[in-house]
Amino acid sequence: MSIIIFIVILLVLVVSHEFGHFIVAKKSGIRVDEFSFGFPPRIYGKKIGETTYNLNALPLGGYVKIFGENGDDENISDEDKKRSFVDKPRYIQAAVLVAGVVMNFLVAWLLLSVGFMSGLPSSTSMAPKGQVVSNQYLTITSVIKSSPAEISGIKTGDKIIKLSITNDYTTTPSAESVQYFIKKHGKENIKIDLIRGKEPITVNVIPSNNKEGNPAIGIAMDMIGTLRLPIHKAIWEGLKLTTDITAGTAVGFYTLISQAVVGKGNMSALTGPIGIVGVVGDAAKFGFVYLLSFTALISVNLAVINLLPFPALDGGRLLFLLIEKIKGSRINPKIGNIINTVGFGLLIVLMIFITYHDVLKLF
Repeated sequence: MSIIIFIVILLVLVVSHEFGHFIVAKKSGIRVDEFSFGFPPRIYGKKIGETTYNLNALPLGGYVKIFGENGDDENISDEDKKRSFVDKPRYIQAAVLVAGVVMNFLVAWLLLSVGFMSGLPSSTSMAPKGQVVSNQYLTITSVIKSSPAEISGIKTGDKIIKLSITNDYTTTPSAESVQYFIKKHGKENIKIDLIRGKEPITVNVIPSNNKEGNPAIGIAMDMIGTLRLPIHKAIWEGLKLTTDITAGTAVGFYTLISQAVVGKGNMSALTGPIGIVGVVGDAAKFGFVYLLSFTALISVNLAVINLLPFPALDGGRLLFLLIEKIKGSRINPKIGNIINTVGFGLLIVLMIFITYHDVLKLF
């Protein structure tokens, strides 16, 4: 079921991204030859008007084939040149390239707005002024790798109901009361009652000293509940949250790439299709709104990744346009195509490498 949900999510996000390129190209008078979901081999194709719509066997992406995008238009007629991508003004070319990213941002905004209308999980400290967060629980927001909490089976998203030992327990737990209880019973076996999704579970944890020498189990916590907003406020808060997530994602990618350049990159921070399938399954267990939020997060990630100035990505093609603007002439199409082909090959190798690490994490 997780695989099916993942494919549906990917279908929605890829189609929306490629539709951005497609519709702006069409509206700009550029011919679009193909609109494809997935990568070849082709399973089914149908030509409608001048565009062939394809369903391919590998559902790991998609593409639109825009007439003239490779820049090799030396042997086409003057009539065809009027509908060629490279013969349009550079601002139109840039608009076509950036349209996919814009669509991913809009999809994330829509999903988060719907989430706020339906009731989105939200921190009480981050709720808009005057809005009430209902069904509040002290929720685990992160678990440190190899910590006592991870070893005991605690997961992000678990809700803390009670901590107890033989003759002591917490009531109405808060972050402060949990920290105090753990510090008070630092070397004892603490029983923690949790709710995971809708299921109550119990784990036993023995704290260990952190870097400051204080007993800890390796978790971060926040009071999280359900925030439901009227339509106009949901749309505004959805936009704000989408913008914040986009900025945070961009900073995260910059940090990851800059660390990789100096040899300090952490591959565990990257997740490929196999890892995402697992996370999709977890999100689906928590409910439809969680799945909406996760889909919005993936959409933002696709937008930021595609803006990276790397060959074969939209950002790389935008960089080519900027270079052409500065030098006042086109980049040699053969050189540009070679660079993009090499870039695409490197992306495939990176995807295989990340998938390999995803498989290792399963064992």
